[in-house]
Parts: sequence; structure tokens; C-alpha cells
Amino acid sequence: MYRTLAGLLLCALGANGQTTVIDLLEGKLLRRIQDLDARTPGVLGLAAIDLTSRRTFSYHGETVFPQASSIKIPILIRVYEDVAQGKFRLEDRVTLTEKDLVGGSGELQRDLKKGRPLTLSIEDLVKAMIASSDNTATNYLIRRAGMDSVNRWLGGNGFPNTRLQRIMMDPAAAAADRENISTPREMADIADLLYRGMAVNPAASKSMLDVMRLVKAHFRKALPEGTDIASKPGGLPGIACETGVVFLPRRPFALSVMTTFAADENETVEEAARMVYRHFQSLAAANQYGHRLR
Repeated sequence: MYRTLAGLLLCALGANGQTTVIDLLEGKLLRRIQDLDARTPGVLGLAAIDLTSRRTFSYHGETVFPQASSIKIPILIRVYEDVAQGKFRLEDRVTLTEKDLVGGSGELQRDLKKGRPLTLSIEDLVKAMIASSDNTATNYLIRRAGMDSVNRWLGGNGFPNTRLQRIMMDPAAAAADRENISTPREMADIADLLYRGMAVNPAASKSMLDVMRLVKAHFRKALPEGTDIASKPGGLPGIACETGVVFLPRRPFALSVMTTFAADENETVEEAARMVYRHFQSLAAANQYGHRLR
């Protein structure tokens, strides 16, 4: 059973009611994360799931944060669910025109700005939405899957605080406080669903993780070169976050890091990711009592 932490977990009790050495190790990590939070002008939230032991720890894990482009993970899952239900195929081709153009990140806008229609497969749009965070592709996929449908999937799968509330690049909605939102705990749990092959089905989960492996963002920058990572970042002025799976040999983990009201958004996410990675490195190298075996 997952453990919920609204603030800082200093230590947890083991199954027999005694504090374990792993509890103490987690407590030290969370104190370092608290120190990082105190050093930054904004606020920080984090949740991690040990995909080997099923232990979960978090810092402000139940707090709602804006998601920016990290909300594209639930959109991705809903698209694959529609494919599994036969509503359309990834191979289906669609044509985008200048009226579909959305600003912000993405590569599709170059041709669309020239008034040149683009014919692409749904799979091409999925990859553009995740790999280059293309907002034109994202807004098309939101229309195709349906915003209400994405939110029904979230509510029906136990994610009441995760909501797609607006399309990408909607300044009026943002000014009205209508952001796309979630908590570190819920986003880490969504990444866990993908890892366990429970997002739509095992084949779809694997395909989605492979698409997320195309991303080069904060986790990839912070962790050792060559680390196998499947993730999706998000960023807006004052906001940075990232959620994904780190396939650390012998100790893979799901991780979601979020910060807002921040001045050094990216650096905070990267430093938190480094701290969590070192924790799981220690676990990967030792037995449950800390005896280093590798």
C-alpha cells in the first residue's frame, strides 16, 4: 500500500512496527529535498516509487501543481485507449492547415506558417506532442480524443486531482486560473501504470514509454549519460516539472518533480532528480541492510 505524505516524511515504520535502515535512508533524502526547497524562491513537490520494492515516498506529494506540458502524458494514454477501442488507428493520416497552427514549442509550425498543409499520421502527431512538445499536434489530439474523455479516464482510474482544463497556449484560460493540474503522487502513479503495462494494455504501455524515451529534458540532463529514461517535462514562466520512469538497472523507479513560483525552475528539478537517483543507486548496489554487493 502506498504511503501518503502531505509534507516531509522524516521516517516511516517497517512492516513489524520498527524503523528500518531504508526508512532512515529515505528520511535523510527527504531532509535534503527539504533543504533544496528552502534554498529556492519557489515551492517544490516530489514523489518517487521504487518499482522493485513498491515503496513510495514523497515531499508535498498531495499538493496540486500546474503541469504545463507534463499533462500530455494523460492525453497520450487517452489517445492509445481510443486506438485500442478501434476509434481510429495510429496509421490514420490527417491534414493540418494554417488554421490549426498553435504557438509555443513544436516543429510543425514552420511549414504551417508558410501556408503549406501538412499530412501526417496520428502516430507522427503523438511523437511530435511528446518528443518536441509540439502544441499544434497536442491541440489536435485533444480535439480528437476529447478533453472530457481525458478527464473521465483520469477520474475513473483514481486520479481526482489531475485535470486537463485547457488547450495549449490559451492565455485567457491561464489568466482565469484554468491551468492543467496534478499532484506529484498522482503523476508518479500514472508513470507506474505505464511501467507495469497497465495503461491501456502491455503493448500500448510499452509503445508509449518508447515514445517518451525520445524526450531530452531535465532528467536526462541531470542523470548520468546513457541512463535509460522515459519522461515528459513541462515548463512555463515560473513553472517546471517532469514525470517519468528511470530504468536504473536493478532498481528502476518512477519519479515526478514539480516546482512553481520559481526563478530557477529547471535547476531545481534537475537537482531533485540527481538526489533521488543517488538514493536509488545506493539501493541498487546493496542488499536491504546496506551491505554493498556491487
